[in-house]
Amino acid sequence: MNKRILHNEVQKFIKEHLEDDIPGIILKKSPFEEISSKELAEQIDSKKRCESKLPLWFNTEGLYYPAKLSIEQASSEIAAKYKASLIQGNSIIDLTGGFGVDSHFFALKADFVTHCELNQELSEISKHNSEVLGVKINYVNANGIDYLRDSNETFSTIYIDPSRRVESKKVFLLKDCEPDVISNLKLLIEHSDRIIIKTAPLLDIQSAIRELIKISEIHVISIKNECKELLIVIDKNNANEDPLITCVLLGNQENKYNFKLSEEKNYNISNYSEPLEYLYEPDTALLKAGCFKLICRDFKLEKLHQHTHLYTSKELINEFPGRKFRIKKLLTFGQFSKENEIKKANIICRNFGLSPEELKKKLKIKDGGDEYLLFCTGMKDQLLVINCERL
Repeated sequence: MNKRILHNEVQKFIKEHLEDDIPGIILKKSPFEEISSKELAEQIDSKKRCESKLPLWFNTEGLYYPAKLSIEQASSEIAAKYKASLIQGNSIIDLTGGFGVDSHFFALKADFVTHCELNQELSEISKHNSEVLGVKINYVNANGIDYLRDSNETFSTIYIDPSRRVESKKVFLLKDCEPDVISNLKLLIEHSDRIIIKTAPLLDIQSAIRELIKISEIHVISIKNECKELLIVIDKNNANEDPLITCVLLGNQENKYNFKLSEEKNYNISNYSEPLEYLYEPDTALLKAGCFKLICRDFKLEKLHQHTHLYTSKELINEFPGRKFRIKKLLTFGQFSKENEIKKANIICRNFGLSPEELKKKLKIKDGGDEYLLFCTGMKDQLLVINCERL
């Protein structure tokens, strides 16, 4: 950590060159002694990456930024705020602290927060930033699992975000991440009644339930219809073989939908429907969670086909957790291929043999505009094209 970067004239330079070309900055000679062009470029690049993901950090003067990988791996501000709502008690330990975003929001709720980080420079950066941001956090430059193993302390909540990049390769199974939560689960349970594990959105929920014990909740987080992470909550005092699944839709406003996998499995849909007046596409959080049938029960909707996760109704259901459309025209794929005059549209495929990219190429349709074309399989196994306007 080069503290000369925190000097006022350097901070002013970084702020004034946020829109500059990063490779160009690296190639130019640094205007500051003992600060390299590479260091300046890294500060500018990482700060810029915080603009929408971490607006508090971007808009606060005097912060120090790590390499871009640490920014990429950090939680977004909106997700970190939600995670802080899940912690319990007043003593929290973040075993994989990183850039310190989650720890920051934990510290706004709990009085005692410990941040563990093996990388010494990243630990120093996070400590400096927390002091500037005015939050009190105990920083430990150590492997979080080793620290816990050597400690007699117990914590109200343990938070852990295992690295999914091991030896430059991306991994997704819990046993392949570092640290290995599966092999260290007993240790975690010995030191806390409540454990929150952040995992990759690609992790299979059913396999996670089989591998871990005492799961009480699973939170599937999406931001603006993009599934970002899964949060597995283990609570010794509230274990459940059929944990509650909470789909959390974050964006302009927060929306939640709760269900249990046993309910989804046992609910039967007796009839499917042709597209009616309105069409609904579930948010990615619900699709990831495997909620395909209960949507019909809870929002009084009809499903188009067993394997087509699109829903329809005669009356508009505003509270539906996902995108809503008004149907303008319904055609079979054969009819559409012959009659189509649309040259620009947003294409969505559900249970259809071709991908959006393949369809755009085949039908010579450019991406974008106000038109929405949903390609899917209907209740009679026919290939349909539904022309919609988004509401």
